[in-house]
Amino acid sequence: MNPSFILNIFITIIFAIVLYVTLPIVASDMSNQWSAVIGILVGGLLVPALSKLFSSSNASSEQNTSSEVSTLYVGNLPYRADEEAVQEHFEQQGNVVSVRLMKDRRTGKRKGYGFVEMNAKGAAKAIKNLNDSIFQERTLKVRLAKEKVEEE
Repeated sequence: MNPSFILNIFITIIFAIVLYVTLPIVASDMSNQWSAVIGILVGGLLVPALSKLFSSSNASSEQNTSSEVSTLYVGNLPYRADEEAVQEHFEQQGNVVSVRLMKDRRTGKRKGYGFVEMNAKGAAKAIKNLNDSIFQERTLKVRLAKEKVEEE
């Protein structure tokens, strides 16, 4: 079971108990008290359980991959290319989250490589379609970026 689902059950039960204890102060009729508690239990426990049961497992796995973000290393970029041009080029493959083109700290000139963050599905498509492709008269190198190793 999903931990968030278990937490939802726990919170719903606690809320129903608190409501059951405090409701006699507000409602003079016991049947109203029980109907409120049952309504909360049904709404808090059954509805999420039924929605999970009837939702397609394929749809949930597609959502997970589309929300995951992958960082791509893009090498051999033309020095004249800016973030906007790179973003437009990569958006043909999928949703681009961000583009960072590296610059020399001293001179401020671009170094010819950068990083593109995009959804995992688009990143895979970009690697397949854009690696060794021509962009502004340069042959791009596109691959998954390696994790940055921090020095101690």
